[in-house]
Amino acid sequence: MKKVKFAVAGLGRIGKIHLENLLQTPNVDVVAATDPDKDCLQYAKDRGVPTTTDTFEEMLVSTPIEAVLICTPTDTHADYVELSAKAGKHIFCEKPLDLSLERVLEVLEVVKNSNVKLMLGFNRRFDKEFRKVRELVKNDAVGLPHLVKITSRDPGAPPVSYIEKSGGLFLDMTIHDFDMARFVVAKEVEEVYAKGAVLVDPAIGEAGDIDTAVVTLTYVDGTMAIIDNSREASYGYDQRVEVFGSKGMVQSNNNFHDSHTLYNDQGIHAALPLHFFLERYREAYKTELLDFIQGLENGTLMPVDGNDGLQSLKIGLAALKSLKENRPVKISEIV
Repeated sequence: MKKVKFAVAGLGRIGKIHLENLLQTPNVDVVAATDPDKDCLQYAKDRGVPTTTDTFEEMLVSTPIEAVLICTPTDTHADYVELSAKAGKHIFCEKPLDLSLERVLEVLEVVKNSNVKLMLGFNRRFDKEFRKVRELVKNDAVGLPHLVKITSRDPGAPPVSYIEKSGGLFLDMTIHDFDMARFVVAKEVEEVYAKGAVLVDPAIGEAGDIDTAVVTLTYVDGTMAIIDNSREASYGYDQRVEVFGSKGMVQSNNNFHDSHTLYNDQGIHAALPLHFFLERYREAYKTELLDFIQGLENGTLMPVDGNDGLQSLKIGLAALKSLKENRPVKISEIV
């Protein structure tokens, strides 16, 4: 079978995860990588990547490439997707495509006109627990959905230097939950109402962001979703989803280091949840790349496309507007 020639742009935490997964995939050949950091390039060289460059533009022309994985900082995504599309390369890009709605629309038009495939890295869709929730809802196991509940709490806040460039809680962290809210019930959101506060670290507030939030979503059919977020949960990475409907309820709970439960005279004790996203979604990262590769080989639609990223961004921008203006905001207001 012909191997798909891949290049990886950005070799930070998530870039390294994707590179390792690609190197373990039989029908893939990783032929190039780029990163401005010499140590990151050495990391790729040590794993047998033949061509390494310190600029994205050089990587695109350095060797024949069919698909590019973009794992660089958020503020580079739109430009790199546009360059890749114009060069005729298929694209897997980490979320978000951009923080500007106007810029996202521009890039999606370029992708469409270039006749290449684009998939965005909303990895939680590929988690087996969340996929099971979606499957059961789709198969009418809970009847008509009435309420969706999503809890997403990180084990610790990122550095303020990261937060300042990330787009903030809603566009960096909660955007995954906005995508999940659409995914598990296959419905579009009509209205957003967000409340937020700085309860974890005053420095986050000084940087212009919040670290704790509750967001209520109303879907086009009146179904509702509630999302709660925190940048810091003392007990670990808290990732739960629930769909309540006319026939019942389905829940997806946390994954734990092990399944033991200790009973003694001090109480009942169990393991903590897996520490963070690299551990919790390890298998999901593998699955999303396999689905991307399968889409390239079969010429099928991507499981997460540009419109999915666009809709999640709109919800995030509506949440920001709602927080600022202290009122429910219609998605139709975000133009």
